Amino acid sequence: MREETAVPSVPNGVQASSLEVRWTKSRHSNAEGNCVEVASLTGGGVAMRNSRDPHGPALIYTSAEVAAFLAGVKDGEFDDLM
Repeated sequence: MREETAVPSVPNGVQASSLEVRWTKSRHSNAEGNCVEVASLTGGGVAMRNSRDPHGPALIYTSAEVAAFLAGVKDGEFDDLM
């Protein structure tokens, strides 16, 4: 995985449905739509959106930010939130 440290050119909070990307959600998502969808951005970075509001804002992160978050999840650093 390429570690992207520069801020992506897509502005944070852009309307998610305006991005020309392929959104993916976890196979652990449920029928009530309780999920977060993610998409890779051209030029690096990752967009995230709430599946219940596909036209709402997208949060934009660098690949390095997402990698750090996922490492924390795998290490159980956020288990107290559940």
